[in-house]
Amino acid sequence: MVDQPETPRPERDRPDACPGTRRVHIAADGAIGRLRFPGGFLPAPGFMVLADLADNFGDGYIHFTSRGNLQIRGIRDVSGFADAAEEAGMLPHPDHDRVRNILQSPMTGRVGGLDDVSELVHAFDDALCADESLAALPGRTLFALDDGRGDVLGEAPDLGLVALGGGEFELVVAGAPAGVSVPRDRAVEMLLSATRAWAEVRGEAWRIAESDVADRVIAMTAEAIGVPAGEPSDAESFAFAHPGTEQIGWIDQPDGLVSLAAGLRFGILPSRLARAIAQTRVPVHLTPWYSLVLHDLEEADAEQVVRVLAPNGLIFDRKSTWLNVSACTGRPGCSKSLADTRGDAAHAIAQARLPEGRVHFSGCERRCGRPKGGYVDYLATGDGEYEVTSVD
Repeated sequence: MVDQPETPRPERDRPDACPGTRRVHIAADGAIGRLRFPGGFLPAPGFMVLADLADNFGDGYIHFTSRGNLQIRGIRDVSGFADAAEEAGMLPHPDHDRVRNILQSPMTGRVGGLDDVSELVHAFDDALCADESLAALPGRTLFALDDGRGDVLGEAPDLGLVALGGGEFELVVAGAPAGVSVPRDRAVEMLLSATRAWAEVRGEAWRIAESDVADRVIAMTAEAIGVPAGEPSDAESFAFAHPGTEQIGWIDQPDGLVSLAAGLRFGILPSRLARAIAQTRVPVHLTPWYSLVLHDLEEADAEQVVRVLAPNGLIFDRKSTWLNVSACTGRPGCSKSLADTRGDAAHAIAQARLPEGRVHFSGCERRCGRPKGGYVDYLATGDGEYEVTSVD
């Protein structure tokens, strides 16, 4: 196993192709439609709608993404799918559909964290969608509101907020604290100003980290809100090692209720399980770690959920190997893939021949869905053949 060389910054000569609900991406297995839920929040009954969309228009599965969004694959009737999603309330802002990529700490306001960011997420989403000029931002732009524990800060958002405690929030730019802080009542204003600055100076770039404008965005934001930039907080102080595995399983809430965090193999949820989740009728958060969190369950109900859903595919055991292994779509769904990545990954898990830690199977050099941070990369070089490298 060898170390992978640093990837050069890409040259962007076209708009990004991130799908939305009406603007889909055409893959080998049909069209892909993406549904966005700011903060990952979706009440359990919404999973019945997702199941209907998957069964009536797609391949019968709901596909989670590494940005906390959901996809339906294999769509043949694109307009029918989009109309059904909009009628169900899952496309409230068509013009801004592709830019509503907003993560939040899933357990915020219930367990841990320095501040509850859930209301800020909704307020920022409203402000973002009220600004017509921001509808043209790339679909790759990622926002994150972190409650101070560092879980979604680790997803390297383009822009965001991180709670400092005492009602203070610091701006996040290109995945790192930026040294501009304001009280909670000005946090959305600050993030919106940074978003407008990014829209103004980005040029053809899709992500701030791949451009050279981070410092300009920080300076423009500080000037717009009249707050001088100071010394940034140490990003390591917010480090959350492995939220995708540590935030799994039974989580006791201080109010006596229970949250259940469940992982999914390759981030795929069959429609039949979505219908079962809908019956819980509790708040649910989607995460960027191919998992979901059911909140506010009575203890007896939580025990029943585990008894029923664990044997059917939801992963409540944080030691499960499946939580550390991800894969791109691979064959046959992606024409660019050189291998059946998910089939090969599943076979490797069954044979117990994968290294410890995070592992990602990629069908081509684009490495779609690769995890943040260090991992072992299996890059397909042919059918069932892989080059193995270590990525820091």
